[in-house]
Amino acid sequence: MNVPTAMKAWRVVSHGEPEQVMELHDVPVPEPGPGEVLVRVRAVAVNFPDVLLARGEYQERPELPFVPGIELCGDVVALGDGVTEGERVRVGDRVVGSKIGVLAQYATVPVQAVHPAPSALDDAQAAALTIAYQTAWFGLHQRGGLQAGQTLLVHAAAGGVGTAACQLGRAAGARVVGVVGSEAKVAAARAAGADQVFLRDDDWVAELRKPGVDVVFDPVGGDSFERSTRCIAFEGRIVVVGFASGQTPKVRADLALVKNYGVLGLHWALYQQRRPDLVDTAHADLDKLAASGTVRPVLSDVVGFDEAPAAVARLAGGATTGRLVVRVADDAVIGEVAA
Repeated sequence: MNVPTAMKAWRVVSHGEPEQVMELHDVPVPEPGPGEVLVRVRAVAVNFPDVLLARGEYQERPELPFVPGIELCGDVVALGDGVTEGERVRVGDRVVGSKIGVLAQYATVPVQAVHPAPSALDDAQAAALTIAYQTAWFGLHQRGGLQAGQTLLVHAAAGGVGTAACQLGRAAGARVVGVVGSEAKVAAARAAGADQVFLRDDDWVAELRKPGVDVVFDPVGGDSFERSTRCIAFEGRIVVVGFASGQTPKVRADLALVKNYGVLGLHWALYQQRRPDLVDTAHADLDKLAASGTVRPVLSDVVGFDEAPAAVARLAGGATTGRLVVRVADDAVIGEVAA
């Protein structure tokens, strides 16, 4: 497969707000290293870590200048040393994958971090599958132990990872309760599978205290976490996914003891590093759910490659629902975008 020697890539040139520090550069197409594949990028989903990377606030701080973007859909065009054709991928395969540095026309990705793109999803939907749905899958099943008939409380239920958690909770047979930040986001949470939706300022604690919430999926932190401890059920589990509120809550061991609940952390990237076999299992399950139509990434907008910094800035603003996706390749297949 013919691969050019040069490409366009967005790079963060200093730390600050995305639209101020991201620049479009002409750079060489990277060579896949040992254990890597080279992917021609079709679409890249925008994630909150892209905001933090631009600001220099993410747990990983690549050396400046660097290419942001952490999940993609694209085509394998070359294999690095140690990657056997047909063992996991073949040249020409349409794949999804995750790695910092994919907001470019070509990107190298470890072969263990790529999976076949579900045939039921178009390029934009597939680009938005890996991080949000893997995070939700591990949070609900591997960490939270969610069972059919239990009550699941999802914070930021209209966001990218929140809609994924709602869909997967519904698929697991749970009663799904969502919390959102505004009236404009209620419909998105309901469409994703929430049986009941509260606004963040509602007194949802009083509504949910009896019989209590079995699993809390919390990417927000701050007050959302603290209030969740007041409606958690006996032997309930609070899964800490992130701190979109900007506030890291304090975990009170005394309350966990007297109320008999657990607080569980979830850093999905550690599974990719330490248990890639479980990531493969999760992807296979998500592929089946996508094929049946049970899960479908909710896209709020698909923008052109030249609009990438503005898309990251929109996500930083906190008013988006579902996922924002950047179309990188002109021939990327894009379906419908949610209203």
